[in-house]
Amino acid sequence: MKAAEIAELLNEPACVHNKKEKSGCAKTKPGATAGGCSFDGAQIALLPIADVAHIVHGPIACAGSSWDNRGTRSSGPTLYRIGMTTDLTEQDIIMGRSEKRLLHAIKQAIDDYAPKAVFLYSTCVPALIGDDLGAVAKAATGMWGVPVVPVDCAGFYGTKNLGNRIAGEAMFRHVIGTREPEPVPESAQRPGITVHDVNLIGEYNIAGEFWHVAPLFDELGLRILSTLSGDARFHEVQTMHRAEVSMVVCAKALLNVARKLEGDYGVPFFEGSFYGITDTSQAFRDFARLLGDPGLTARTEAMVVREEAKIRAALAPWADRLKDKRVLLYTGGVKSWSVVSALQDLGMTVVATGTNKSTEEDKARIREIMGDDATMITDGSPKALLQAFKDYKADILIAGGRNLYTALKARIPFLDINQEREFGYAGYTGMLELMRQLALTLEAPVWDKVRKPAPWAASKAAGEPLSAVGVAHG
Repeated sequence: MKAAEIAELLNEPACVHNKKEKSGCAKTKPGATAGGCSFDGAQIALLPIADVAHIVHGPIACAGSSWDNRGTRSSGPTLYRIGMTTDLTEQDIIMGRSEKRLLHAIKQAIDDYAPKAVFLYSTCVPALIGDDLGAVAKAATGMWGVPVVPVDCAGFYGTKNLGNRIAGEAMFRHVIGTREPEPVPESAQRPGITVHDVNLIGEYNIAGEFWHVAPLFDELGLRILSTLSGDARFHEVQTMHRAEVSMVVCAKALLNVARKLEGDYGVPFFEGSFYGITDTSQAFRDFARLLGDPGLTARTEAMVVREEAKIRAALAPWADRLKDKRVLLYTGGVKSWSVVSALQDLGMTVVATGTNKSTEEDKARIREIMGDDATMITDGSPKALLQAFKDYKADILIAGGRNLYTALKARIPFLDINQEREFGYAGYTGMLELMRQLALTLEAPVWDKVRKPAPWAASKAAGEPLSAVGVAHG
């Protein structure tokens, strides 16, 4: 990818805070983006497209622990869960055969798995030696008749947010607009209800959480042409240009897709979230507002009243158990503010939130929700997190899986909120699951047990023999 193309991606006109050096996705030096490079961002943005073969072109380490490395769920194909890599070695690079190795990998994926398409992800090594992913993809498409899509996302291009944008650009350049959607089937048509086609951009169906919300779309007469990219299919992404409205779901980094759909195809968009009762209701109202269908507006209001009453009644028995509990939230990106809104709906107090990998837009939303005095944390080291937990007198740490063992060693309650989690928290029913998991975590009897001195330590202090507490001699 050329420097001019990277600069264009860093310049996002649809962002209010469009500052290249402060946007959360600025260009960085090689080696400065461990855990959140452009390759990482591009791959996780597209991996949930379930019927595609995803091939990482680079050394084996770039593929990582690649089986099911994204916590997304699919209602059908599971091909996306298989990690594929060209596993480049020093010999491949020295002898100049990395492109040939990539071509063989594409053929093997097509022969073994019959994917609807093949996505190629460039990493630092092939980008440095000048491999032409676009030429290989074009040649492979012609040879085997399967769409092969190059995603030029070398890690040293920049951060994870930039990688998300690169992924969106690849979809817009090579996939979106290459197919027309199927007509609405007769079985989905209902008298007096106009079916409207919509897109969801930046929705990843982590732990299957979007399935909490999907039935409400069907009820309202909103047909989801495609999500980018939770539980998506390749042919659905191809048809995104025919939607009437797009919703950018908690993902500023894919704003370029929404903006280009609006500019090139006249598809308006709005930004929203399915975390929390208030935000979920507002998202459906925004769909109705932009579509301008009075019947849809009436159905939406009726649905919102019904669902809010139902979920508030379900949450009531749990409310006193969580009210005024203090939360330290450490997670990057949009979850730094979207989860805050959900926790506030539950009556909890967020004492501080992390802003690592968050854009200026994300930080502005934090201030909007928590006030101008909102405490933002950028240092995610174990020492800093534990000190913040103590300073702000938090009751629970909500963070990503990498902080799990920090919390357990410190003997403090912990809830995983990132892609590794096993529970979905989106939508109205997702709020009940979130409250249940928070209550179970906070009230677990293990915390009182592990915070007490060990029996042998207490006995030693009292001068009792170790045998008295069941410790065998010698």
